[in-house]
Amino acid sequence: MISNIRINKDSDIALYQQLYENIRNIIEDNENLDGEKLPSIRALSKSLQINNVTVVNAYKQLESEGYIYKVPGSGTFVRKPVLNIDSSTVEEGDMELMISGIFPLLKDSIDFATVSPTPELFPIKEFKQSLIEVLDRDKGMAFLYPEITGYGPLRESISKFINDNYSITVNKEQILITSGGQQGLDIISKTLVNQGDTILVENPTYPGAYSAFKSRGAKIVGLPLEDDGINLDLLKGYVKRYNPKFIYLMPNYQSPTTISYTNDKKKEILRLAKEYNFYIIEDDFLTDLSFQGNKRLPMKTLDRNDNVIFIKSFSKIFMPGVRIGFMTIPGKLFKDLIKAKHSTDISSSGYLQRAFDLYLRKDLWKSHMDTIINDYYDKYMLMKEELDQLTHYGLSYKDPKGGLSIWVKLPKSWDSMKLYEECSKRKLAIVPGKVFFIDNDSFDNYIRLSFSAVTQEEIKKGMNILREILSHSKLDKIDTYMPFL
Repeated sequence: MISNIRINKDSDIALYQQLYENIRNIIEDNENLDGEKLPSIRALSKSLQINNVTVVNAYKQLESEGYIYKVPGSGTFVRKPVLNIDSSTVEEGDMELMISGIFPLLKDSIDFATVSPTPELFPIKEFKQSLIEVLDRDKGMAFLYPEITGYGPLRESISKFINDNYSITVNKEQILITSGGQQGLDIISKTLVNQGDTILVENPTYPGAYSAFKSRGAKIVGLPLEDDGINLDLLKGYVKRYNPKFIYLMPNYQSPTTISYTNDKKKEILRLAKEYNFYIIEDDFLTDLSFQGNKRLPMKTLDRNDNVIFIKSFSKIFMPGVRIGFMTIPGKLFKDLIKAKHSTDISSSGYLQRAFDLYLRKDLWKSHMDTIINDYYDKYMLMKEELDQLTHYGLSYKDPKGGLSIWVKLPKSWDSMKLYEECSKRKLAIVPGKVFFIDNDSFDNYIRLSFSAVTQEEIKKGMNILREILSHSKLDKIDTYMPFL
């Protein structure tokens, strides 16, 4: 390969750009280079008589575009791109949006992509009554700014709510009301993350969290997931090596994999957080949605040292547009988190906070949860039944027994982006696994199918579309196999 590289040091084109284009063209023009090891940075810079930084920058650009991948301790290898996305089906920028947590949904699509409830499940009548009662009771006071930390009685109600439901003992002074879970992540980023800090995350993970941390200049390191949570041996090594500010986790019905951590694994992570003095950001929005009768509890329930910052959104189990969430605040971070909240939006809607407080105090939550769990359970069972009929195509999945989606593994020879394209053409929205992985080294041969935003009739129709694609389309365009590292 080196012998075919031509660098013109008198050219106006930057050297790293020339090197990038040379290697890219060589890879695209030679089908038999898949898996071939590239020269080391030092060897290539010496051979071409260029700076090491030039090679590093060229390799970074090639890696970001999927032409090469790194294997720690082994080197850098060629990965010949297998897909050119047709702009008629996936518009330019769509993938960038999805990686940021924004899904471009075509009009009239069957929505297996969104993890949000359908409006038919919203407790309109009950919440409307709460809204009216607040207006009658508080009149114009309902529209004043509440405290920056949130409406006092609501923080009190939430303190009781998490104690009753999750056995989390936190007083109201440690509760900060947020405008949904994403704002909680943004506030954490503003408070804890400085340029160059290392953050550990599950890999794959929630793209919105990745974007929030990345926007503050964090170095983000991924931890692969096992069937019961992150790999603990790797966690221990990374904690010693990187001295992270915090680790971001979704211990119950993790998004997108839907796996749940064992209590033993939760306890060991808590022990490491105490020993090495880092925070755990626990993002919880699905703990309540268990379909097996075996109630799961957050990691925060086991926290005895105030190392867990617990973020919870009600968007997926109440009404998304109300934008009510909260986070627990460790005492020593109180002032900094309050300043970050104030600079974000001063405070969340006082009127909606008062109404939600009344809704909780009337104990209407339990009946609402019973309603949505029954509805989601029926959809979950139907989607599983439909998926089971497609296993002869090579699809597989692990039964999550809760949550709002199913993480489906595709055969190794399939192209998940090609499947995404074919589904989009037929107005079936799915999410390709690629958008959840934090680097190009990860094998992303998965799709996520969600059942919360569709009816049972739409599930049947959508799965029929998927069946038709699988039976008539050639998705196995990949003729080489890359290591899953």
